[in-house]
Amino acid sequence: MKNITIKILLVMSLAFPQVSAQGFVSNVSKKGTTAAPFLSIGQSARAIGMGSAFVGAVNDISSIYWNPAGLTKAKGVNVIFDHTMWIADIKYNFFAASYNLGDIGTVGISYTGSDIGEMRVTTIAKPTGTGETFSATQAAFSLAYAIQLTDNFSIGFNPKFIYEGIWKMSASAFAIDLGVQYVTPFDEAILAMSISNFGSSMQLLGNSNLVLHDLDPGSTGNNGDIPAYLETNSWALPLNFRVGVAYAPIRSEMHNVIIAVDAIHPSDNYESLNLGAEYSFNEVVFIRGGYKSAQNLLKKFSQKDSEETFALGFGLQQQLIGNLVLKLDYAYQDFGRFSEIQKFSLMVSF
Repeated sequence: MKNITIKILLVMSLAFPQVSAQGFVSNVSKKGTTAAPFLSIGQSARAIGMGSAFVGAVNDISSIYWNPAGLTKAKGVNVIFDHTMWIADIKYNFFAASYNLGDIGTVGISYTGSDIGEMRVTTIAKPTGTGETFSATQAAFSLAYAIQLTDNFSIGFNPKFIYEGIWKMSASAFAIDLGVQYVTPFDEAILAMSISNFGSSMQLLGNSNLVLHDLDPGSTGNNGDIPAYLETNSWALPLNFRVGVAYAPIRSEMHNVIIAVDAIHPSDNYESLNLGAEYSFNEVVFIRGGYKSAQNLLKKFSQKDSEETFALGFGLQQQLIGNLVLKLDYAYQDFGRFSEIQKFSLMVSF
């Protein structure tokens, strides 16, 4: 079993240079060159409050998003509802549930959806609106599985279906997330890696592509209303590779501190570094802080034009009847010229 663990870690670590070799990261950020960018919006107020440095620190139901291997640490039944107040008055909702089956692993499901609201249909002839309205839809459904292969090593998989629609057009894709967590011999520091959104491309198709075209506009005797379809390109999903370390320098019955560092290697942006920390008092009160794209702070890396910076958060946890535990989390993240985002999470476990 130890040899299997080493082989899996080697495969995951070798994936990082392979992604670079394919040209996903260069001097050009490639922003706006992937489909379904909502997949890159982090879930869980706890994670955002820690500056999104979470691939190694995650040990609850939100592992479905950050690193499915962490699901093995979510005991019993866990449910989370997460609400994000995103930029431009866009809102996102995330729901997930998991059940730990013991030695045979942990299973989980998740849903991510957008709330963009209705918009007016405008044309060149009617710039103030035609009287019609339309909306945009973004959604992802996933089914996760994680298993503890050894006492110190876990691995997880999260296949997902992704859908995007706008007015009379839609696109869909299938993808998978893979992740591992390894508790090292170095004072139980956790080394973790994950690959997110590895899958097919998306192409918008639908009745909005249908137009009437004149094959020969210079002629007056032909049919100028030939039905035709506008061609749309297919776009890759936002592939993301994360590697991180989480360490707990203080561990006691009353006080616990976790610090985490994540290196991020996305296909549609520059590489970046996230830093985060969490302090908990008696497993009841949690205070968090972090910095996303911390290379801007440390002046050592090449990330440019990042709007996301510091993050703060707190949480309250209360054990109710029996083993029923209720947890509320809140996070605030500065978003530069886009003001800020706020996130609320409600988690129930039993």
